[in-house]
Amino acid sequence: MGFKFEGLEIWKLSLEYLDLVYEIAALLPKSEEYNLKSPIIRAGTSISLAIAEGSTGQTDAEQSRFLGIAVRSLFETVACQHLIARRKYLESNALLRHPYDRATTLAKKITAMRKNLDPDRKWVRESGVEYLADEPNPFMDEGG
Repeated sequence: MGFKFEGLEIWKLSLEYLDLVYEIAALLPKSEEYNLKSPIIRAGTSISLAIAEGSTGQTDAEQSRFLGIAVRSLFETVACQHLIARRKYLESNALLRHPYDRATTLAKKITAMRKNLDPDRKWVRESGVEYLADEPNPFMDEGG
């Protein structure tokens, strides 16, 4: 008999995404060991760990809190991708295309699961702010 989180699609997707995070980190220069490499790996790992820990929650609110931690860690990895692209640490920013798309998918799935936990729950959010924009992948253009 397995653990509840092992059957969750978002947990499996988070592991696949973490593999991509490690691939990106391996391409970073040694000078970024502590500034970008370690943070992107820690944040990527935190996604899977928060999903697993939240699956043991006794209430929807508790599980929702851990899914919130997971999505914030996911956003941190995306911010790292932008910093990596801005510093031109990779041969081509196109190498971030697939990880960015996977992050977008994972964020949408985590957010959907979170909203489905308790449809009557009042969400605390800044007015007018959408956390997932329907913008094109910024790493599609080779020029950036």
